[in-house]
Amino acid sequence: MSQFDQKLSKYAELVVRMGINVQEGQDVVVNAPVTSPDFTRKVVRECYEAGAKNVHIEWHDDESARIRYDLAPMEAFKEFPEWKAKGLETLAERGAAFLTIKSTDPDLFKGVPAERVATNNKTAGQATNTFRQYIQSDKVAWCVSAAPSVGWAKKVFPDASEEEAVEKLWEAMFDAVRVNTQDPVEAWKKHDKTLQTKAKFLNEQKYTALHYTAEGTDLTIELPEGHIWKGGGGANVDGTHFIANMPTEEVFTVPKKDGVNGTVRNTKPLNYSGNVIDGFSLTFENGKVTDFKAEEGEETLKHLLDTDEGARFLGEVALVPHSSPISQSGILFYNTLYDENASNHIALGSAYTFCVKGGPEMSKEELEQRGINSSITHVDFMIGSGEMDIDGIKEDGSREPVFRNGEWATND
Repeated sequence: MSQFDQKLSKYAELVVRMGINVQEGQDVVVNAPVTSPDFTRKVVRECYEAGAKNVHIEWHDDESARIRYDLAPMEAFKEFPEWKAKGLETLAERGAAFLTIKSTDPDLFKGVPAERVATNNKTAGQATNTFRQYIQSDKVAWCVSAAPSVGWAKKVFPDASEEEAVEKLWEAMFDAVRVNTQDPVEAWKKHDKTLQTKAKFLNEQKYTALHYTAEGTDLTIELPEGHIWKGGGGANVDGTHFIANMPTEEVFTVPKKDGVNGTVRNTKPLNYSGNVIDGFSLTFENGKVTDFKAEEGEETLKHLLDTDEGARFLGEVALVPHSSPISQSGILFYNTLYDENASNHIALGSAYTFCVKGGPEMSKEELEQRGINSSITHVDFMIGSGEMDIDGIKEDGSREPVFRNGEWATND
């Protein structure tokens, strides 16, 4: 077995054993790119060796998706297979685990009318809304990982040949997910504990708001009563521990829907549905985006904000030190899974209900009353830098430093 093959096997072990943490007799759904059959097969083998009953593979092909956007009639983007949505709901009800392997070329849909992409995203979001609630309330174990494609690799390493670019992206990913350590599983257990310790510290502070300042950013985000900071892994409804993102360097919680005010500017490009949005800023008033502009992808950004009412409000606030391993790599991945773990970030759209006390058991109306946003979309974008300061504001109005110059202001 080659060294690369050994690393690929370790990666598969990580996403199966630590990511979704497959249990005996469990169904598993793997969303996989057709460009990564070897890695996907290793994942499937690992799932069965962990005791899976059935592993269902949903293959996706970027080139076929582009052909559809170029040639299908507009009506096609207003339909979503009912059988697929119902199938996901049924599997979630049965306690299946869900693994997604991302590989999309950041420029995949460049030149496609933004309306077509936006319509397709909205249709899919509405059709899978029930299933998505299983994910966003952590009722099931789920994990998002990634594997290189040629298009993605060439975007990250444009001066390398296709083969070299893919090799370099694999190696960068192996570093980011700790495959290149002596014992990746143990390394992840230690890292998971570190993130949970930081989340515990933030929960003890009981901040009522965070104030962000940096070039182009002056933003205050209120936090709802009963908010919970999370980091690393969590547990599903059956008590199974899993890690939803590989890699992950963040601690995160929910913002108060109507408590966001000020302006924020992105610090890394956002790859949204095969299009790049960059050089953008958003202005919030009482939680809602009231103004925006972008140097690149402004029409795509507009369609994102118009997805539904909740798309103009925030659903997540996440803290990541500028010294995180992914940031220090100096690589711009053009992939949110990776880039968000190099930077403080926030998300437009739906909130994770497990980040508020009693949230998973609340109705949509109860969540709204608590100031928790709902939407059919959830899109993270990066706002952190080595110049960012963040103050924590307490109930009595006092302030204390949380971040200074992009780093944690305390070692707790």
